[in-house]
Amino acid sequence: MLIRDAGEADVAAILVIYNEVIATSTAIYNDDPFSCTEFSGWFCGRVAAGLPILVAEHDGKVVGFASFAPFRERPGFRFTVEHSVHLTAEARGQQVGSALMQVLFARAQALGKHVMVGAVDAENEASIRFHEKLGFVQTGVLRQIGFKFDRWLDLIYLQKYINE
Repeated sequence: MLIRDAGEADVAAILVIYNEVIATSTAIYNDDPFSCTEFSGWFCGRVAAGLPILVAEHDGKVVGFASFAPFRERPGFRFTVEHSVHLTAEARGQQVGSALMQVLFARAQALGKHVMVGAVDAENEASIRFHEKLGFVQTGVLRQIGFKFDRWLDLIYLQKYINE
């Protein structure tokens, strides 16, 4: 498996992963899939801002991606980032997410970041365990903050000090 920076040629594969997660889970609180144009805008915006977008490649196929962005736009939050990591169904449980996150931690450290935040649907026990194994701790719950699949969703915040 290869972890590398994503390029424009990877946008379509990343979009397939992202839209599959939207359609089949509460990991992303979106109801509708993103279009190529919308997702290209997301990609170009992150690249222009100097933010990492990593992909995991196995046998020449993109099987996961990870990125982070500022947690909030105000200056007091400049040392805190919020990450996302998503995988194909086949790659889950295969250490792909952990490999992506280790590189993402290093990128955040190199940029002088202090805390990485994750926001996980409270019913997503696999993702909560994944984050805890990486050293994240739960710091709060926002109850009934999301709505998807005709039900209210709770969101758990987790954080990890990455530059102590």
